[in-house]
Amino acid sequence: MAKKTILSPTVRPGTVVEFMHGDQPQLAWVLEEASGKLRILTINKREIKLPASRLLPWQGPVAHAEINRQEVQDILNTHQERRGEIQAGLDVMELWELAQGELETAPLTWFAGLLWEEPGPDEVAALGRAMLTAKTHFKFRPPNFEIWSAEQVEQKMRQKTEEKEREAVIAAGQTLLQELWTAFSQGRQPKLPDLDNEVAPHLEAILKGKVAELLDETDRKIWTAISKGLPDIPHIALLLAQSWGILLPHHNYLLDEAEYQWGNEWSQSYNNEISEIEHGFSNHEHDFDSTDFVSIDAITTKDIDDAFHIEKDGTGYRLQIALARPEAHWKFGSPLDKAVMSRATSLYLPEGTAHMMPEQLGTGLYSLLAGEKRPTLITEFHFDENGILQSTTPRLGWTRIKTNITYEDADHAIETGTDENLVIAHQLAEQLIERRIEAGACVIRKPEPVTALEGQGAQTKVKISLKESSPRSELVISEFMILANSGLALWAKENDIPLLHRTQDIALPQESAGIFTEPAAILRAVKLLLPPTLETTPKRHAALAVPAYAPITSPLRRYTDFINMAQVSSFLMSGVPRLDVEELDKLALNLGMRIRSVSAVQRFRPRYWKLVYLAQRRKEFQSAVVVEDNGSMATLAMPHIQINVRAPKKLLGDKLYPGQQFQINFSRVDPLTNEIRIGEALEE
Repeated sequence: MAKKTILSPTVRPGTVVEFMHGDQPQLAWVLEEASGKLRILTINKREIKLPASRLLPWQGPVAHAEINRQEVQDILNTHQERRGEIQAGLDVMELWELAQGELETAPLTWFAGLLWEEPGPDEVAALGRAMLTAKTHFKFRPPNFEIWSAEQVEQKMRQKTEEKEREAVIAAGQTLLQELWTAFSQGRQPKLPDLDNEVAPHLEAILKGKVAELLDETDRKIWTAISKGLPDIPHIALLLAQSWGILLPHHNYLLDEAEYQWGNEWSQSYNNEISEIEHGFSNHEHDFDSTDFVSIDAITTKDIDDAFHIEKDGTGYRLQIALARPEAHWKFGSPLDKAVMSRATSLYLPEGTAHMMPEQLGTGLYSLLAGEKRPTLITEFHFDENGILQSTTPRLGWTRIKTNITYEDADHAIETGTDENLVIAHQLAEQLIERRIEAGACVIRKPEPVTALEGQGAQTKVKISLKESSPRSELVISEFMILANSGLALWAKENDIPLLHRTQDIALPQESAGIFTEPAAILRAVKLLLPPTLETTPKRHAALAVPAYAPITSPLRRYTDFINMAQVSSFLMSGVPRLDVEELDKLALNLGMRIRSVSAVQRFRPRYWKLVYLAQRRKEFQSAVVVEDNGSMATLAMPHIQINVRAPKKLLGDKLYPGQQFQINFSRVDPLTNEIRIGEALEE
């Protein structure tokens, strides 16, 4: 409960008093008093009415009330000057040192007694004024002053410093941002103001934090203040940062939003853990599996996490799939594990690759490189002559991959029949996809554009070409990976091993089953599908037409697969999975959110570069095909770069039909805002 100001029963006319006005003590003379209400004359010659409760708890001296106004003014001026001189000579910090630890609160007269034997009204008032200014050390609660502790003083000094810095940042930031925006709007280099060495880094951090949408509450308030008056447009912080030069043109803000570190430098913080894993790997005693496994990947692939061996088994097939085991010497719950889980997945973008795992492990120690011994999960599948699965048997082992071959070489070997094992693999793959289509699988095959970047910064040029298809070898790998993920999911279900499943438990019409290659047919099929969800209950994946699907074939690239690999490996070693279903459910919730955040980079960044490609060729005509005619707008697909655009039907003509061919160019393309407008459309 707040204490009330202690005054004498009445304040006599002729008393010199002080009251707070505009956060400063003001000197005054009491002219009249009646029932606690005063009429006073201030040192500024203003006559005002004031409740006695507003007076500061130091008064005096008291003079004869019957004097003229000039004499009153002279008295006030004399005391004002005297009090100012006394206050200037006071060291309030020394007083705090004397008082701190003695009491928590005391009246002003107690503090005055520490400095003077017989303090007069001017000494007491001067001290009161000085202590009012020392807000970091004292708190005025009339009629007493609280004495802040050393910890409280340190905190308040820090807050005062921060407030001063904040004011400096806001003042400089308003000037800087206005110039940056003006320069950007005018297409010129900004004329940067002189910035303090401490202010500049703070403003840089705020701009970058705004780009990533990761500002804390304090910096959000500063951003609001310094951006006042700027247009409310998307990505303005990014545009300002690029105008300033602290971020380069084409900066990947999606990585910032996902808090995903590009490249491999992030792993340097975990070198000790990586060294422990390498030590565990080199000292691992193991039996060696002599099966001749081969892998098929793109020529640029370094993180090789699957290989296979196939042979005829009577009239059927015996297929063994070996998967990398990067969790073989892993410490779950460690700082490295948390960092890898946060990365969630590798990113394969036109500007390069950022691996989920430290490259020392993901593209080195655990990658299934030819001639190197690696810990693997080997799953043996037996099929009858019709490609119907008869059994699934996983085991752990160490494997030396016989060879790593490219899609192109494998495709040529299948086509020419020069590799019997690959020919057998293709025969089985054809039977597997036939079985899936019979079960309702929706298979989409479309051209795969390859985006290449040349140059840097604003000089970056984008080139897009279509990847040469290797349909036979691509079919082998896609079907074998679907088989491994679905086969192990069903095996785990039979053995009560909880896994993370990708489920798409929806009903699809009969016409959705089949292989779709035409753009209009692809769009119709895609509209029937829903994105799969991550959950621990095994359910049907409708588009793949499998009763369960637990991703496990890419443990070097996806954390879901990494976790599933650990579940299966733990069961095979000890008979118990690493996590029970409750623990896995909790992990699935957090991991699912993280995957969505990181996957947004993989979805949207390639499209950004495709729009840059079109912006650089805005007036050039591009091939397009009508895939949907809906209302006043039509949708056209551009298969050679795999994007869809919308156009007003009046621009295309009255009669439209799916598959209709056009040549189009663009009036506007903005890669940053994902805006694209067709300028002209000529029917082929």
